[in-house]
Order: sequence, then structure tokens, then C-alpha cells
Amino acid sequence: MGARAMRYAILLLVVLAAGEAAAQSRDFGLGFIVGEPTGISGKAWQSRTTAFDFAVAWSFSHDDALHLHADYLRHRFGVIEVSRGQLPIYYGIGGRLRFNDTGNEDVEFGVRFPVGLDYLFPSDPIDIFLEIVPILDLVEETDFELNASLGARYWF
Repeated sequence: MGARAMRYAILLLVVLAAGEAAAQSRDFGLGFIVGEPTGISGKAWQSRTTAFDFAVAWSFSHDDALHLHADYLRHRFGVIEVSRGQLPIYYGIGGRLRFNDTGNEDVEFGVRFPVGLDYLFPSDPIDIFLEIVPILDLVEETDFELNASLGARYWF
């Protein structure tokens, strides 16, 4: 990763850390995400229906590129009824930075539109989620792609 890419990564991590520090008085979950991308996933509830999520991950479909994203999510409870726990549908908007290690410091920026399901266990501090994320890449070039992932988090 070149110097320019490292500066972008540090800036994004500082922004994410500031959001995490502000969310410490709320529920915070940390876990993993598998698919495209694959890595570490976090989520911080801001209210009963809104949250921020983020990931530090790898994009295996782009030569193991470093993938960072952060999203603002809204949750709709009660759309899908389950006998135990809760299964909200969520949707939102966010951003993604991808650092391609091609020797010329390619940094891609895209706008994410995540849509997913999040199963919240009734008595365990664990959730499982599945999401599909259309992404509109704006920088290095304009393009469209689709990410999909499965993940789980432990809630602190």
C-alpha cells in the first residue's frame, strides 16, 4: 500500500474510531463478515431503529485489496415475524474505499446501498446478518458492482 493509500486508510479509521467512541454508551457489536468483502465487522446502535456499521476487510475478487466501508442503516422491525428473537430488515447508505495493490496506488471510492436481514437472538448477545450491497464506484472510474456477505457479531 502506497503513502497516499495509507493516508486515506488512517483518515477513515480515525473517523470510525470517533464514531465508536461516541457509541460506547450504546450497544456495540463486533464480529466477522464473510463473502465480498471478508473481514472484521462492527455495528453501533444510535437509536432503536438506526445504526452505523463498518468493516475492515479484504476484497478477494480484486486481488486481495484492502476494503474499508462505513454505512448509516435504518431498521424496520415487525415486517418479518419470527417466533423467537427479532428479524429486522435494514437498508442504508454509506461509502467504501478500496486500496488496490497494483503498484500505482489505485484507490477506489464507491457509494454503498446496503439491504439486509439481521437476526437478533432473544437472550444471547449475538446477531447474524445477511446483506446485499449495490455499489456505485465513482473514483478511480465510474462503475457498478454488487457485494454480498454473511456475518455475525458479539454485542458488548
